[in-house]
Amino acid sequence: MYIPKHFKIDNDEVIYNFIEKNSFATLFSQHNGEPYATHLPLLLNKEEGFLYGHFARPNEQWKDIENQNVLVIFQGPHCYISPSWYETNQAVPTWNYVAIHVYGQLEIVENEQEVYESLLDMVKKYEKPGSSYHLEDVDDKYIMGMSKGIVGFKIKISKIEGKAKLSQNHPTERQELVIKQLENSSDQNNLQIAELMKRNLLSGK
Repeated sequence: MYIPKHFKIDNDEVIYNFIEKNSFATLFSQHNGEPYATHLPLLLNKEEGFLYGHFARPNEQWKDIENQNVLVIFQGPHCYISPSWYETNQAVPTWNYVAIHVYGQLEIVENEQEVYESLLDMVKKYEKPGSSYHLEDVDDKYIMGMSKGIVGFKIKISKIEGKAKLSQNHPTERQELVIKQLENSSDQNNLQIAELMKRNLLSGK
């Protein structure tokens, strides 16, 4: 990923937190000699350095993906930035965004218990506290039948790149003008980018 020095995220904890909060990812590999992508939720185990997930079995990406060097993209908030918000119109439009690229080798998980545990972790992550749904309460035979329709995998992380393009290459006064405009919007992407820009200014980055 092209990352000018202004926009590089070099704090591992910031990257890990971003992945956990924006865990619906895009997984790219070569399939039948062509680029191929699947959109799916992934779980991060930062202590072991793995991403866990599963394919729908009819999705044939899994059949030739093992041991490939794959790319996973976690996309965060993003929005258009208009020059009309600046102190001068002698400028061009741009786009602010946050993205994390993760690289690694994928391994198919054959162990049924390991696959089940990853599913259990995923349900626990996304179900709200106090939810009446618990995967452990579902009949074992039903779970076994449904599990036949998926292919579990894990990706051993070899490299992570983080980019936060938040107008850091502009003067502080201009960044403040942009934040003000974004905060006047009802769009959630705009509001999230405004909040991230404010944090950057407060941290002095």
